[in-house]
Amino acid sequence: MHNLYRLSSFFKPYRVKGVGSLFLQTAVVIMDLSIPRLIQQIIDQGIHQHNQQVVIHTGLLMFGITVVSVLFAVWAHLLSVNVCESIARDLREALFLKIQSFSFGNIDRLKTGQLMVRLSSDTAAVQRVVLVSLRIGSRSFILMAGSFILMFKTSSSLALTILPLLLLTSVLIAFFVVKMEPLWSSVQQQLDRLNTVLQENIAGIRLIKVFVRANFEFNRFNSANQDFTSDSIRVMKFMASIPPVLTLCINAGMVLVIWVGGLDVIHGNMTTGQVVAFTNYLLTTMAPLIFMANFANILAGGIASSKRVVEVLDVIPDIHDQVGSKGISENIKGKIVFENVTFRYKNLSDTHVLENISFTAEPGKIFAVLGSTGAGKSTLVNLIPRFYDVSSGRILIDGIDIREVTQDSLLQKISIVPQETILFTGTICDNIRYGLPSAADEKVIQAAKAAQAHDFILNLPLGYDTRVEERGVNLSGGQKQRIAIARALLAAPEMIILDDSTSAVDIDTETRIQEALHNSSKKSTLFVVAQRVSSVLKADNIIVLEKGRIAGQGNHSSLIQTCTVYQEIYASQLGAEPSRQRVNGILQAAGEGQ
Repeated sequence: MHNLYRLSSFFKPYRVKGVGSLFLQTAVVIMDLSIPRLIQQIIDQGIHQHNQQVVIHTGLLMFGITVVSVLFAVWAHLLSVNVCESIARDLREALFLKIQSFSFGNIDRLKTGQLMVRLSSDTAAVQRVVLVSLRIGSRSFILMAGSFILMFKTSSSLALTILPLLLLTSVLIAFFVVKMEPLWSSVQQQLDRLNTVLQENIAGIRLIKVFVRANFEFNRFNSANQDFTSDSIRVMKFMASIPPVLTLCINAGMVLVIWVGGLDVIHGNMTTGQVVAFTNYLLTTMAPLIFMANFANILAGGIASSKRVVEVLDVIPDIHDQVGSKGISENIKGKIVFENVTFRYKNLSDTHVLENISFTAEPGKIFAVLGSTGAGKSTLVNLIPRFYDVSSGRILIDGIDIREVTQDSLLQKISIVPQETILFTGTICDNIRYGLPSAADEKVIQAAKAAQAHDFILNLPLGYDTRVEERGVNLSGGQKQRIAIARALLAAPEMIILDDSTSAVDIDTETRIQEALHNSSKKSTLFVVAQRVSSVLKADNIIVLEKGRIAGQGNHSSLIQTCTVYQEIYASQLGAEPSRQRVNGILQAAGEGQ
């Protein structure tokens, strides 16, 4: 309940409509509670005394009250729906904005499937609690209280007789609420797991087919699906026991009222109309209890979901601006210095991914990072835009520690082409403009030419207006990479990071891209992360990483003589021995491709 209470702040902007709905519900309850009293009047003063006028007038009054009650109920329903839909919208927006603020470290620890469930299923569960609370919960409490008061007013002795049964029913409902919450929590956890497996399979369907792993993935999905089904059945079985128990309580109450009330009528202590009225009040007391039992199920699910929603809202981003941090200077040159940088991933491993990394990348130069898979190349460049904070040491841009400037201002000076190319549904032009929506068409074309994308774009059916399908499935890997590079270039940043982003293009195209990047951004610091030696041959400075440490640093000419790791990588890719003639041939081909 504590987590639901915390989410009550989302109700505040709509409290006027919420209070209005409660007011209308109260009016409806008052009108509904007047009906048994009017029935008593018809029986005792009309039927028993053969007074037709009383029957007609009271009947018309009941009809009028019923019409007004229905109108008020519809009005209250509309207000309730408006409030709960607005709260659900605001809650989804808050979750979405919170997720947008997550650092890479937060995203590493929270799975996509879990976040999807919290944005959809859990938000819907909280929404149901709000709706049922306004429509049924509040009305049930008022109806129970009013009915019980009128039961005492009608016959205090009969009310005291039935009181233990009402208390027993209330205790049973409270028991149901307590037992349902952990059951629903388990269901939501299994739904998390199911959605994670489903999301991974949809995203990796091509890989699954390539390796003929459909049966293995089906078993994974079937296991998650079976566990989810088992927990759901457990909840449904428990829920199925609630109605019979409450029905037994209601029937027992009716028998008790008719028996004791009948004896009172025989002895002249009550009239027939009073017994009928009391029976109606008992029903209007017990019926809300049944509603409350159903509400208990919804509330239990809402409590479990609200806890998971609050968990996301309470996440503190690993990366945040320090107090007093300012925007980075508009006139920075882009000189990047690593000073004894060490890094490890929080809560994932105690092993340092990078250790004692020091180097300087000068503006207007090509700086390359070479190493085998898992050497720490991507981690290194992810530290520059502060996607992660260093564990020790510091990173300077033009002599300023990047932790002393706002991350937004830092990111405005950096363009990144990540390993995994992400394209959004829309036109090719929209995707290139993504980082700079106001860019003119001429600028878009200029960036596409620099990325060696212009020619293939013109050969597409609609050119730059060709629509990119979901995840860019209608484009090749090399085409997607070149569009991503054009997107990075369009912003004309002071620093450009290519994280193995030309792995899907041939060497000649890659060389032309690098030359175009260098020529179009002579004042920019260009970082090239690669596994292929051919990608770094013309770099002004290369660092070779091995197991998170710098194994060598310099240009190709010096590394081929002094760095064993570089020599081994070169030999494995370009020949058994480092041949100067072979290197010169590649460099010459690069020059001709300009």
